[in-house]
Amino acid sequence: MKLESDLLRTFLTVAETGNFTRAADTAGRTQSAISVQMRKLEETIGDALFERGSRGVALTPKGRQLLSYARRVVSLLDETAAALSTPQLRGLVRIGIPEEYGHSVLPKLLGSFDLQHPDVEVTVRYGNSRANTAAMARGELDLAVVFEHAGNTHHEVLMSDPTVWATSSLHETHHRSPLPVAMYASESWFRSTALAGLEQGNVPYRIAYVSDNPTGLGAAVTSGLAIAPLSRSCIPEGCRELTVADGYPAIDQSNVVMVIGSRGHDRVVQGMADAIRDAFRLTAPH
Repeated sequence: MKLESDLLRTFLTVAETGNFTRAADTAGRTQSAISVQMRKLEETIGDALFERGSRGVALTPKGRQLLSYARRVVSLLDETAAALSTPQLRGLVRIGIPEEYGHSVLPKLLGSFDLQHPDVEVTVRYGNSRANTAAMARGELDLAVVFEHAGNTHHEVLMSDPTVWATSSLHETHHRSPLPVAMYASESWFRSTALAGLEQGNVPYRIAYVSDNPTGLGAAVTSGLAIAPLSRSCIPEGCRELTVADGYPAIDQSNVVMVIGSRGHDRVVQGMADAIRDAFRLTAPH
């Protein structure tokens, strides 16, 4: 079986748009050309990749299996091309990033950037939005990724990632009364907003678990000890979002934004900013 990268790129476009017509517009090709490519890929695979419907297409089990591989292959090809064509940078860059994206974004970001620019010294600081913003103000960071409320956004938006209540799919913890809640230890607007929503809904609750970081809150949800407020993109496997249908509206509408400091004109900082954009583009839900 010989898979062509161009076919995989088109496959991703169709999978992400859910429609051959929109995929053709995105790729700048005709719909018939897209269809021919997908037929060729299905012949190569030896199985159907899409289920056709009146509103578009959906992935078959074989298509879903191919999806993650195709994303990795195309990402690696793009990374290789960038590494070979981008002028290497030198110098120092200091970035701040919230823990929520330490597992999903940071490995892609640092791995790709280091391959392209091995002579750049990168310093990373984990911290919540308040800490990273304060560090930026003190001149300790060149770039910071922080959360801003969607109604009060002043910086470049990387993606939308609202805070929602999450529960264990296995334990269905949200059916207990009083409701066991996992919450951040420190007092903040975030904690106040989350708890105020429960109080306005007359939901009896108790603080069953306290943590200083989102990893701890995720562990509480996964184990079934409590429900917790988490960024939608960071809900652990085996857990699910509690929606309006469950009686739990989103806690806030947050944007993930990038703040650039006074060294924004420096080519090293600009290069890292581009890497952050690319990493979040790959992370954002499709």
